[in-house]
Amino acid sequence: MRRPGIQDLDAVVAIARSGSFRAAALELGMSTTALSSVIGKLEAHLGVRLFNRTTRSVSLSDAGRLFVERVGPALQDIHGAMDAARAQQAVPSGTLRINSYANAAREILSPLVLEFVRRFPGVHIDLVTEGRLLDIVAEGFDFGVRRADLVPSDMIAVPLGRPQRNVVVGSPDYFRAHPAPAVPPDLLAHPCVRVRLPNGALFRWRFERNGEPLQIDVKGPVTLDEASLVRETVLEGKALGYMIEGGVRDDIAAGRLVCVLDDWMPPPEELCLYYPGRRNASAGHKAFVDLARELGRSRTGRKRTEAAKG
Repeated sequence: MRRPGIQDLDAVVAIARSGSFRAAALELGMSTTALSSVIGKLEAHLGVRLFNRTTRSVSLSDAGRLFVERVGPALQDIHGAMDAARAQQAVPSGTLRINSYANAAREILSPLVLEFVRRFPGVHIDLVTEGRLLDIVAEGFDFGVRRADLVPSDMIAVPLGRPQRNVVVGSPDYFRAHPAPAVPPDLLAHPCVRVRLPNGALFRWRFERNGEPLQIDVKGPVTLDEASLVRETVLEGKALGYMIEGGVRDDIAAGRLVCVLDDWMPPPEELCLYYPGRRNASAGHKAFVDLARELGRSRTGRKRTEAAKG
């Protein structure tokens, strides 16, 4: 019987991370049938079942959990060594995985992602969009894209020169039934959509006036961790929402949402590419960071030029 290889171990970790054979198969670029065959052969080789499978769910068995706990860190070391070897190549290659929320992905798609693959056709970009702020290292991503104030403190951040403004919004139907808040403390009398952060904490709505910051721990009927769900809830007229303006700009322009407390919103935060520090970053990783810095400098320079002309 063939001895298990790195790809087999990667398959186990991918399924454990995603909780789905289908999602793991898409990530690995193979069919679900082929992935099931790989796991079946590995389980036969080990003599234990790694996953508990039903028609609706997949979970690690006790043996599988122990296996992933031991194999996961070892695989990171192996892939780190392989990345270090690839870093010696003159031409970047391989795959870079990026996690971003949808509006930020639209901001970087043409000037950063598509420009990068044009310059370096040997590199494949896997761009995943979601509103949830996750641990990019634990989830197997090379980069994340978020506003500067949402970048974890232990990450290296590269400003992309595109400030993102927050807004408090509600639907016209909501404001026909409720008075608009005049100052942030008024929000305590309104139902608001609460947002849960990856660490489990609830996000406090942030405001600023005359340089003085203010945070409000709002109350409301629902707690969500996905921006698109916040938008949908607010559009339904059920509550007020605190959102990135880019995500609801079209709704505001069309009159589907109304902004309040504009004078209390903090200064816009720049969009950032962020990543963990690496001793042996691949050539593709380095090239992507360099292009991100180039994009940030060009946008900053453009803003300064426009300001000077104004």
